[in-house]
Amino acid sequence: MKIETKCLHEGYNPKNTEPRVVPIVQSTTYVYDSTDDVAAVFDDPTKSLIYSRFENPTVMAVEDKIASLEGGIGAMCTSSGQAASLCSILNICSAGDSFISTSTIYGGTFNLFAVTLKKLGIECIFIDAEASAEEIQKAFKPNTKAVFGETLANPALKVLDIEKLAKLAHKNSVPLIIDNTFPTPILCRPIEYGADIVIHSTTKYMDGHAVQGGGVIVDSGNFDWTNGKFPDFTEPDESYHGIVYSEKYGKAAYIVKARMQLMRDFGCYPAAHSAFLLNLGLETLGVRMKQYCENAMKVAEYLEASDKILSVSYPGLESSPDNKLAKKYLPDGCSGVITFSIKGGKNNAVKFMDSLKLASNVVHVADIRTCVLHPASATHRQLNDEQLAACGIDGGMIRFSCGLEHIDDIIADIEQALDKIN
Repeated sequence: MKIETKCLHEGYNPKNTEPRVVPIVQSTTYVYDSTDDVAAVFDDPTKSLIYSRFENPTVMAVEDKIASLEGGIGAMCTSSGQAASLCSILNICSAGDSFISTSTIYGGTFNLFAVTLKKLGIECIFIDAEASAEEIQKAFKPNTKAVFGETLANPALKVLDIEKLAKLAHKNSVPLIIDNTFPTPILCRPIEYGADIVIHSTTKYMDGHAVQGGGVIVDSGNFDWTNGKFPDFTEPDESYHGIVYSEKYGKAAYIVKARMQLMRDFGCYPAAHSAFLLNLGLETLGVRMKQYCENAMKVAEYLEASDKILSVSYPGLESSPDNKLAKKYLPDGCSGVITFSIKGGKNNAVKFMDSLKLASNVVHVADIRTCVLHPASATHRQLNDEQLAACGIDGGMIRFSCGLEHIDDIIADIEQALDKIN
């Protein structure tokens, strides 16, 4: 099936007389015929359902759909994108380990990696994704367990050279984790370029309607966890009856371990109703992404021609330094998100944003409605000037997320707001 068809049909295949639409299984609990049946499931949770802190039929349908869209062998939904980022790392790293991340990532993820994981004894080594392979190689240590990056950086809109990082990660016998939130699998499927794990904040384009928070981790099934660097996968897990994940679950070792260890202990699983709403968003994802990209390109071209704009970052523009990478990794579009800097810095940026009438000033992005945000004042507020610069952010920068309104109305709103500034 083509990916637009998968958006509608993967994950749930009703049998004779069953509901056509994915049902909401609003239950925490599942019934067994005997005590032995319960014991067997605790020995191997992949055999059946245990409890809705681990899994739920409605959520599982969505997990299967997203795994199919990304080309993975399995997926695990989480209660937020942050939870997905956290679990993707903690499933690999323990106290005393390190991992590498590009610096141009979402501010919340930057803080999670730089501050919170540091308190847990896990070091994040930040790199410039545009540095040479030789320079990035210097960041690897004997205890480095993973490499992390965003396909399309939030909010810098830098396109990641996935293949370059994949080759470096695999040369050092570690997996590459890619946050694919902005492109979604409609525009880019990182596994096809060598990524081993793909994560999303499903709160964004996948949901699309700003009605529920969520995240997901997708396992490609391609990484060899038995290469000697990952004893947690190859030695018995005493917290789960001595199971050796690589032996028992093979290619699915990563995603099963994430569920059996992390979801068991953290319980950051989404509710059935949230998954139901997410599925509705997924069903129209293929249609929506095309329109977001079309609107964003026209807005980017309009902004680039304005004498009140200092710079525009949108990889779809021929003038973008990332256009060559965009043509390789994002040939069907670069999402609906644009970042641009207004002349006059923060004061003019704030005045412009406060003058918008159609676009909403919200702490959100990738919605069906046009929305806008000032990263230095909001999502990246906790970062110092040096960290902001590393993330590609200045005081005049605005993150503009094109919705599905008519393009003439979006541009008219931008035009009247620009007229308000000097």
